[in-house]
Amino acid sequence: MKRRLPFHLAMILFAFIAVAVLIYPSANMVLMSFKPTGGGGWTLSNYREILTGSMYTAAIKNSVGISLFSSVVAIVFTTVTTYAIVSHSKRLREIFVVIANMTSNFAGIPLAFAYIILLGSSGVLLIFGRRVGIHWLANYNLYSSLGLCIVYLYFQLPMGIILLLPIYDALEKGWRESAELLGASSFQYWRRIGLPVLMPSIVGVFAMMFANAMGAYASAEALTGTGVNLLSIRIANTVTGDIFARPEIGAALSVLLAMILLVNMILGDKLAKRAEKVSKG
Repeated sequence: MKRRLPFHLAMILFAFIAVAVLIYPSANMVLMSFKPTGGGGWTLSNYREILTGSMYTAAIKNSVGISLFSSVVAIVFTTVTTYAIVSHSKRLREIFVVIANMTSNFAGIPLAFAYIILLGSSGVLLIFGRRVGIHWLANYNLYSSLGLCIVYLYFQLPMGIILLLPIYDALEKGWRESAELLGASSFQYWRRIGLPVLMPSIVGVFAMMFANAMGAYASAEALTGTGVNLLSIRIANTVTGDIFARPEIGAALSVLLAMILLVNMILGDKLAKRAEKVSKG
């Protein structure tokens, strides 16, 4: 009994933290989303408003579109880049892991400030583009949806590299050599062996990238404010509105965001399992 006491205490502490930090706030959020403005009674008007109001539907579309675009570009780039890293020496791999860890932690307001210095209206690169006559660079608009995609890619790429590096260890060198001895080209090897083995993990990493982009707030808020209508920014504005707060609408938007992420997780899990079955079958 004395030996198991630390385990029981740890589980009680974990349960308390889970209830206080996760379960209670989530339940309170769901209940508040069915409350009318000002409290009292129950209503579906909050969900009706966010699903029919042009301001909220545009925020949902923008968030999903930017998240999908940045995640697709990031997963393609990191898949190729990570393979190039693991193909070289172990020392080079360690260096890239250190760099990826450092860059993945550089986010939020400092990241937005860094991009403003580089690509803002009077940024270093824009001034350089004007002086040397690079028109697309001189006229680049950082404070737009495309500008946000570039910022999102900054913290998507190192995260993808960190998550994909261990995945390539599943590819044994003997498979490549055996395929070449049997006359298979490099394209045939990746199509028949390499990608089918890696695809379940790649799908899982893509789902994580999408969730990461959907929940991003600090960088987008610091960079564009309300210039780009995003779901995360709209949720924050309903809680800290300039005129009056509408936490009930914010709760409904938060539930909708949670549902989108839940669907993303379920679809990612199903696609990963299907890809695993295809690779085995």
